[in-house]
Amino acid sequence: MVASPICDMLGIQYPVFQGGMAWIADGKLAAAVSNAGGLGIISAMNANAEYVREQIHIARSLTDKPFGVNIMLMSPFAAECAQVCAEEKPAVITTGAGSAAPYIAMWKEAGIKVVPVVASCAMAKQAQKAGADAVIAEGQESGGHIGELTTMALVPQVVDAVDIPVLAAGGIGDGRGIAAAFMLGAAGVQMGTRFLVAKECGVHQNYKDMVLGAKDISTQVTGRRFGGNTCRGIKNSFTRSFIKEEYAPEATAESIANLGAGSLRRAAVEGDVKTGSVLAGQISGMVSKEQTCEEIILEIMQEAEELLKGAAKWVK
Repeated sequence: MVASPICDMLGIQYPVFQGGMAWIADGKLAAAVSNAGGLGIISAMNANAEYVREQIHIARSLTDKPFGVNIMLMSPFAAECAQVCAEEKPAVITTGAGSAAPYIAMWKEAGIKVVPVVASCAMAKQAQKAGADAVIAEGQESGGHIGELTTMALVPQVVDAVDIPVLAAGGIGDGRGIAAAFMLGAAGVQMGTRFLVAKECGVHQNYKDMVLGAKDISTQVTGRRFGGNTCRGIKNSFTRSFIKEEYAPEATAESIANLGAGSLRRAAVEGDVKTGSVLAGQISGMVSKEQTCEEIILEIMQEAEELLKGAAKWVK
């Protein structure tokens, strides 16, 4: 069995977090992942506090295992969602798109472990200084909002930069990725794309079919020209139109800022995978079947364990 300090810290069986995917990672999916031995995570996205409270209650009705909430700190409802989490006390809070420093003391007083997502060593050091219990180092291979560094380059540098556990994210979808993450010094992983096709995931079937039909070169990055909203998703009419407008001579940061508004919901909830944004990572080409969360986690962990046990064959 793969042993990790992250499992001891959080009381979970396997060092696998499910990514906090907006419009997708709800209480039902989080509970299914947690019941399978990982850490399920509810996405607060741009929703208000009552939505987050409702999803926490749904998860609690379906599992007695630890689960988490992801708070996007650029959300206009971030402060009220932070307060609701302090009241409801999920086991873990992960954060992105901003600094969690203003809320960490409140969360830790409530007994919550805080694990920010970071895209650089500087961000990781800031998180540790603010009191984070661990960090998730996420490379640009991931779906959704991305940074500049790849997972292979980012993870070992973050591991060297901080004294708290580091989880690896971005481009990890099977046991090989988990084994590699451990070799880079990580104490666990976070996966999003692989859980998109979990049977318990409520994302629209059209969205799942796009992931299942993807190849290695099927994703595309939008929003790089002006920064601030750089995202990876599967190529479709939306990404082609976005890039055309983004790189038009007359484009400005302001004109592009709201170009993607509502696009993820169109794809994830309504099933419009032509004009909607199908956010997914580069490992989409490896995802070829729908499985339960339990099947996914058991499969990847068994594969990782076999690989790690056999690693000595490379040392003479």
